[in-house]
Amino acid sequence: MRLGIGVFAVGVLAVLTVFIMFAAGLRELPVWLSAAAGVATPLGLVLGFIALAREHRSR
Repeated sequence: MRLGIGVFAVGVLAVLTVFIMFAAGLRELPVWLSAAAGVATPLGLVLGFIALAREHRSR
């Protein structure tokens, strides 16, 4: 669960950074930042759901 939360937090931080940079007028954003925003957030959600399912099954 901690890994999922951490990855999700990195993804949300990347999304916020992209929004702030775009609002500041920057149009050519780094590719790695856009990739982190697009991959880390859903990956964190998936990892969190997997952890929840595993915890639920163990009970």
